Amino acid sequence: MTKIALLAACAALIATPVLADAAAELSIAQTHAGLAVKGTDLKTVQMHLHHAVNCLVGPGGKGFDAAAGNPCGKAGAGAIPDSTDAAMKAKLQTIADSAAPGLTTSDLATAQKTAQSTADAISP
Repeated sequence: MTKIALLAACAALIATPVLADAAAELSIAQTHAGLAVKGTDLKTVQMHLHHAVNCLVGPGGKGFDAAAGNPCGKAGAGAIPDSTDAAMKAKLQTIADSAAPGLTTSDLATAQKTAQSTADAISP
């Protein structure tokens, strides 16, 4: 009986998702938005800006792009899904939506400006 309980406990640990840490996800998102601001070419700016968006929305969220990378993958399911406050979820979704033009522009200055607005909005 003890072996069965031990096996069940081990299976539960394996099946348990990563613990959600919205604060860590926001910190990582802000870091990547800041890296985007400092990018010197469009590809770098958009890569880091997309990292910030991915950290906000998580793998199931609007605007998530796995090909861009997800530096928050081990921190949880995204700051929006991991937040428990409805007002905070709405604020973060607005920030993610506002970052979208920076991901599609062909102008470096516009992408950097969008990244700066994103970093400023995430900041507490």
